[in-house]
Amino acid sequence: MNSDDIQKYLDLMGEIKRRTAVIDAFSAGLTHAVYKATTIESIYLQYRKILELIALGSLVAQKDVFSTVYADFAKYWNAELLVKDIERLNPNFYPEPIIQQPSTRPDTKMDFILRKDDFLTRDDLIKLYKKCGAIMHSGNPYGSQVDYGYYEKMSGHWRERIVNLLNAHRIRLIDDPNLYLVQMGAPDAPPTHTTFVLASRPPP
Repeated sequence: MNSDDIQKYLDLMGEIKRRTAVIDAFSAGLTHAVYKATTIESIYLQYRKILELIALGSLVAQKDVFSTVYADFAKYWNAELLVKDIERLNPNFYPEPIIQQPSTRPDTKMDFILRKDDFLTRDDLIKLYKKCGAIMHSGNPYGSQVDYGYYEKMSGHWRERIVNLLNAHRIRLIDDPNLYLVQMGAPDAPPTHTTFVLASRPPP
């Protein structure tokens, strides 16, 4: 796998950072979409795009595979089916969030510890995608209405869990034996990576 492939993935992570900045601008009142309902809808449009980038990211190195999966997804916009399709192609597609801390072991600078429960899980991604879809459609005037207050209240929760997932994470790209540590970095800096190459086994 050449360096251009992981760079494609880093470019997607950079787009996520830019879309997160849009969410932050709306949430802080630095900009708006004329009135509150459309502003909240605009925030969740960004979340929807971010979720698609997270789900499809590990396939980005294979243009034909990426295009086929995305075309199938675009017929139904069903995140649950999308995740199942991707898992068949790359069972390790989902980012593994880690916490980095100084190591107490000799000759080791940092220890990597897997995050436990404060990040956007695979099931959370499906749940949030469904909620993003619900707010994008006009409600039935005779039925229950969109609770914009709920969506506004939960926006910060979802942002935190996405940031915790991606801030420092491990990813495996499709058909790539290497493991990549991706760090999102400062708001104005591009994401970076470290490659961990699968060591060859010594002969028996």
